[in-house]
Amino acid sequence: MNGKKVLIVKNIDREGPGFIEAILKENDIPYDIFDLSKGQIFPDPTDYMSLIVLGGPDSANDSTLKMKNEIRRIREAVNFGLPYLGICLGAQTLVKAMGGEVHKNFIKEIGWRDPEGNYFEMELTDEGKNDQIFKGIKSPMRIFHLHGETVKLGHGMSLLATGKYCKNQVIKVGGSAYGFQGHLELTGSLLDEWILKDPDLKSVNADSLREDFNNIKEEYGRNRKKILTNFLELTLRVRA
Repeated sequence: MNGKKVLIVKNIDREGPGFIEAILKENDIPYDIFDLSKGQIFPDPTDYMSLIVLGGPDSANDSTLKMKNEIRRIREAVNFGLPYLGICLGAQTLVKAMGGEVHKNFIKEIGWRDPEGNYFEMELTDEGKNDQIFKGIKSPMRIFHLHGETVKLGHGMSLLATGKYCKNQVIKVGGSAYGFQGHLELTGSLLDEWILKDPDLKSVNADSLREDFNNIKEEYGRNRKKILTNFLELTLRVRA
């Protein structure tokens, strides 16, 4: 049994846990990482104290065996009451698993800046401002995006943050399952890897991506650390 470990699931090799891994190490919290793109099987999440599912190029609407198994495991985790954090595709699979819908957004949100040249921002809803995951966070907050799909909330889901070009930015299901369309895990080295390997980022000037990251690194770093710390505190409380 791995009941004192966090389970991290990757959907593609290049989208690793980044800062999430760093904060787990900082807090001496053990974890396992499974990479579904390498053929590893999604383990039983109820053996763990929480589940984190990262991004990737798949769609939650795919009919592949990989995606069917992923959605089944996420549903098991949420129904079990396991604290859950989904990033990008991990947010979309959460919504799909629990009865919501996933469909194309009217634009792709790529990088740090929107089509008007402004930083992508998430605005907390009233419910978001009062949720434990955003304790200590000021609204709006700037965030990195890398997605072309969005979600339609189903029964029992609440909206915690919105965006100008993609309304449903942060979703909560039940008492402890969260989905973020934006990325909290980004580090400088991870950004460099994505610039080299991600097809959508090839349309964005690499120097501008790095410059924007450096310009808001302090704010972005402070926000991601606080949100992830809040999630870990929730995990330890729920699974105590």
